[in-house]
Amino acid sequence: MSIQSHTQIISNIRRESPLIHCITNYVTANDVANMLLAVGGSPIMADGMMEVEEIVGISRGLMVNIGTLNENKLESMVKAGKKAGELGLPVVFDPVGAGAGKFRTKAALRILNEFPCRVIRGNASEIKALVCGTASTGGVDAEKKDRLEEENLDYFLELGKQLSRKTGAVTAITGAADLVTDGTQSFIIRNGDPAMGRITGSGCMLDGIIAAFCACGEEGCSATELTALAIAAEGICGETAAEKMAEAGAGTGSFRMYLIDAMSRLTDERLMGGAEIEIR
Repeated sequence: MSIQSHTQIISNIRRESPLIHCITNYVTANDVANMLLAVGGSPIMADGMMEVEEIVGISRGLMVNIGTLNENKLESMVKAGKKAGELGLPVVFDPVGAGAGKFRTKAALRILNEFPCRVIRGNASEIKALVCGTASTGGVDAEKKDRLEEENLDYFLELGKQLSRKTGAVTAITGAADLVTDGTQSFIIRNGDPAMGRITGSGCMLDGIIAAFCACGEEGCSATELTALAIAAEGICGETAAEKMAEAGAGTGSFRMYLIDAMSRLTDERLMGGAEIEIR
C-alpha cells in the first residue's frame, strides 16, 4: 500500500475531533491551539503536576515541546509522558533548542530515556545534538551550517535513522526540505514556502498536526507515513498562504493568519493531490 492511498486522514480527524494534550511553550501556545482546531482536532493545554496524568487519560495524543522549559514543566512532561506510554498514546516530542544549553539538552535526553515517543520532530541542529551531543544550535533555530540542503540530505537522513534506531521513534527533520524516517522507511517532503521560517510557531503548530494525524490514522498507515503526510499538509497550507500574502501585498503577520485559514480549508483531495513526498 502506497502512502498516497491513505485518503481519509483529514476526514477522520474532523469526524473524531481527537483531544490532543499539548504541553508546549508559551510563545506559540495560542497558534498551536488554533492550528489544531483548524485541522479538526481539540487542543487542551495543561502542564500542572496535579492534573497532567488525568488530562492524558482523556486524550488521544500528547505533544511535548521544550521551547520555554523550566524545572516544574519538565517534571510535568515526564509524568505526562509516562502516563501516555502506559496508555499506548502517541507522543510527539519537539526538542526545541537541544544543544543550545546544558539544561535543555539534558532535559531532551532525559525525556527520550524516560518514556516512549512516537515521533521526534526537530530542526537539523537539534537532531544532530541528540545524536552526536554537539552544541551547535543557533538558539531555537538551526545553525546555517546545519540547514538542510540537497548536498547534506543524506548526511542528516543517516542521523535521523540513528536516532530512530536508538529510540524506536519516527524522526522528522524539518527545514527547506523535510526528512522523515523510522530507520528503515524514509521520505523526503518538498512542500512548503520560505515564509514559514519567518514566523514564530510554524514548527510548534506542526507538532500538534502530527499528533492529530497519529491519533486518527487509518489502519495500515504507519506513524512514519502519517508524519510525512502531516508535514506535507502544513507545507501545502504554507504554499497557499504565501500565494494569499502575495495577492494581498501583505506581510508575515497576515501569512500566519492565512496559514491557519488554509489548514481549516484543507481537504483530503487537496492533500493527496498536492503532497510532494519522495521515497528515499
